[in-house]
Amino acid sequence: MIHEFLIRTKEKTQVVDLTEKVAAIVQRQGGEGICCVYVPHATAAIVINENADPNIGLDLLDALAALVPEGKWRHDRIDDNAAAHIKAAILGPGETIPYGDGRLLLGRWQSVMLVELDGPRERKVLVRAA
Repeated sequence: MIHEFLIRTKEKTQVVDLTEKVAAIVQRQGGEGICCVYVPHATAAIVINENADPNIGLDLLDALAALVPEGKWRHDRIDDNAAAHIKAAILGPGETIPYGDGRLLLGRWQSVMLVELDGPRERKVLVRAA
């Protein structure tokens, strides 16, 4: 079964921790397997990284901004969000996480996060634990 939930972002770029929501789905599933977390959007991404220090998310957004500057891409002539598309393509739309005993097998400092690159928007997140 594919579970779906919505996240409403508040900023143009933002990192949102999804770990609790994903962990709850995995806990209900129980047992062991693989959990896939996917965002069906071309200007958002799913990553796994530290979230104990919120500066990591800000550093990630700053690094992406330095790597892919705004306003110099052909797609900007259409809807002015080419940099968001490029950043999302670099990060990717999903992550796969093993689980056991109904728990995500993340490392001590790891969290599952949505990276908003063209907000604020409502984003759909799909989770499959099997």
